[in-house]
Amino acid sequence: MPTEPAVLIAAAALLGLVVGSFLNVVIHRLPRMLEREWRAQCEELAGREPVAEPAYNLLVPRSHCPACKTPVRVLHLIPVLGWLLARGRCAACGAAVSPRYPVVESLTAVLFALAAVKFGAGWPLAGVLLLIAFLVALAFIDLDTQFLPDQLTLPLLWAGLAMSLFFGPAGDGGAGIGGAGDLPPALADAVLGAIAGYLVLWTVHQAFRLATGKEGMGYGDFKLLAALGAWLGWQALLPIVLIASVTGAAVGVALIVGRGRSREHPIPFGPFLAIAGWIVLMWGDALLPAALRGFGG
Repeated sequence: MPTEPAVLIAAAALLGLVVGSFLNVVIHRLPRMLEREWRAQCEELAGREPVAEPAYNLLVPRSHCPACKTPVRVLHLIPVLGWLLARGRCAACGAAVSPRYPVVESLTAVLFALAAVKFGAGWPLAGVLLLIAFLVALAFIDLDTQFLPDQLTLPLLWAGLAMSLFFGPAGDGGAGIGGAGDLPPALADAVLGAIAGYLVLWTVHQAFRLATGKEGMGYGDFKLLAALGAWLGWQALLPIVLIASVTGAAVGVALIVGRGRSREHPIPFGPFLAIAGWIVLMWGDALLPAALRGFGG
C-alpha cells in the first residue's frame, strides 16, 4: 500500500519520542548511579561501612523537579509536549527545566524516522534503532561527564557481534554496510571491526602519551569505536575516524577562536564518534567506496 512507508516513518518517530524520553533518564541518572557505586566501593576498600542511601536507579525514584523534589505530573511527562505545556518550568516551584529534555526526545524521533526511510521495515531497522538509541545516550553522557560508561559501550559491542552472528550473511560480507541487505555485516567483518576499532584509537592514545606525556583520550572512546566496528564492519572505521577527527578539530578551533576556550580544556571525543558512526550508518554506501579508494583499497 502507498501509505505503508508513511505509517512506518510515523511509527518510528513516535517510538523515537518515547525512547528519547527514556534516554533522558539514562543520561541523567546512569552517571549518578555509577558515582554511588564508586563511593560505596571506596568505603569498602577503606574498611568502612558504606553509607546507606535511598534507592536510586532508572526506575526509582519517580521523575521529579531537581529544585523542589516534587514529582512531575503525568501530563508533563509526555515527550516534548509536556515540556511545552509546562513552558519549560516546574509546575510546583517555577524552576526552569532544561531544554535538553525536548531536544533529546526530538532528536531521537528525527533519527528514528530517518532510519525508517533509509532501511524500511525488517530486522535491520530494529538493529539500527537500537544502535541509534545507544549513540544518543553515549554522546550526551560524554558531553556532560567526559565519560563513556562500560555499562553502555560493552553491551553495544556485544549486541553488534550478536547481530552479525545470528542475522549476518555467511562468509565475507564485503562492504559491511550501506543498505538493509548489508546490515548487519558478516561475522568476520564485525569481529575484525571490533578488534581494529579498539586498537586504532588505543595506538593513537599510546603514541600521543609517549610524545606529550599527557592523556589524549579515554578508554571509553576505544570501546565505542570497537562497538561501531562490530555494528558496521571494519570497512567503516576509516571514514568514522576521519569524520570524527575533522569534526572534532573544527569544533575545537571554533571554541578556541570564538569563545576563547583554553587549548588545555579537554573536549569529549565520544559525541564526534557517535555523529560519525551515524553518518556512515546512513550514507556509508556512498562514503565507503571513496574512502577505501583513497586508502588504496
